[in-house]
Amino acid sequence: MVEGIRERLGRVWERIEAAAARSGRPASAVTLVAVSKTMPAEAVRKAVAAGVRIFGENRVQEAREKIALVPGVAEWHLIGHLQTNKAKLAVALFSRIHSLDSIRLARELERHAEEAGKDLRCLVEVNLGGEAQKSGEAEEEVRTLLAEASRFSHLAIDGLMIVPPFLPDPEAVRPFFRRLRLLRDQLVREGFPLTELSMGMSHDFEAAIEEGATLVRIGTALFGTRG
Repeated sequence: MVEGIRERLGRVWERIEAAAARSGRPASAVTLVAVSKTMPAEAVRKAVAAGVRIFGENRVQEAREKIALVPGVAEWHLIGHLQTNKAKLAVALFSRIHSLDSIRLARELERHAEEAGKDLRCLVEVNLGGEAQKSGEAEEEVRTLLAEASRFSHLAIDGLMIVPPFLPDPEAVRPFFRRLRLLRDQLVREGFPLTELSMGMSHDFEAAIEEGATLVRIGTALFGTRG
């Protein structure tokens, strides 16, 4: 029901506002990305009716089917791992890619964005946890990717993203958020124009905001537990 989503959305924004205030920022400094992966198109339409405008999807194929069923004002972000052979479709579907994790993928996205005459915003996913099962550039490789991609004309890398290890206690995850912010700040001092930090999900987004998140990826707190 729209009312249910409206209520959950209201509670999420109250928490965003409180966390932003604790970090000395306005709530307007934080962008809510509603994680709609595995959710049916009807749930997305209800979220749009409740005022949500940006949705995050994990899989390109699932997103293609869903986007076709939700025309209108919604903006779509890819937050999951992207294979290079799906780069062309991703360029067509999404306005932002949160999960850029290699220079090879950056080249493919630039090529397809140029062919499409489209400017594409991207974030570099950083694997600060060193988890082999997760994608993301190693911290020491981020500068190389940024330096090469800075020559592209259609790909704009304007921030960093992290999927930290899942830890039930948000305070245990906080150091990863802080490290990503410190890395971003250092790269800015080196001349890279990075403004965005995509970090924080339903169970830890308040800690992420307190550490500087500008984009929070929230699914369960908005849509309820997935079946």
